[in-house]
Amino acid sequence: MITVARSLVRIGLMLGSLTQVTTPPTVLALTQILPDAAIEADQQSITELIATFDRAQEAIRARDIDSLIGLYATNYRYHGLRRDDIRRIWADVFKRYDLIANIHTFSAIRVVKTAKGATAEITCTGAVWANSKETKERIPIDSWHQEVHRLVRGKDGWRIVGNLGGDQTIRQFGTAPHPLF
Repeated sequence: MITVARSLVRIGLMLGSLTQVTTPPTVLALTQILPDAAIEADQQSITELIATFDRAQEAIRARDIDSLIGLYATNYRYHGLRRDDIRRIWADVFKRYDLIANIHTFSAIRVVKTAKGATAEITCTGAVWANSKETKERIPIDSWHQEVHRLVRGKDGWRIVGNLGGDQTIRQFGTAPHPLF
């Protein structure tokens, strides 16, 4: 499958980039579909969904907050967070960190087409990490296991709506939500 081959190339490129200690502050990213992933989607939808995550990664690389936030639906909701909250979170990440990297490993992709349009549910495990500008230490920013990203296809492409399941209120007592993707 072309998508899997493309992901393997990305792994090689990312590993090569990670070994270069003198690399200037940049963004590293990887989106991959597991070989045994449960896929209920046509190839065009899969290609478009991967392209959406690629655009997010390019916006992070360019530190282009407007392009990045443009990939979130205007009705984005996740544990009490809205699109404006996500903008503030990403602005803070860009302000405080260099060498931002992320990985998305898809274990399932399900696209449902209705008269109103198409929605996608992507089961994903991943992480975002970066170098602190203050301490220069490599630290985790966000991580998730088997979260289900929800996206909706509009006339101008796929947009992140939030994540499936769970309590939609803000989490308390040190259990942070996974809002970034």
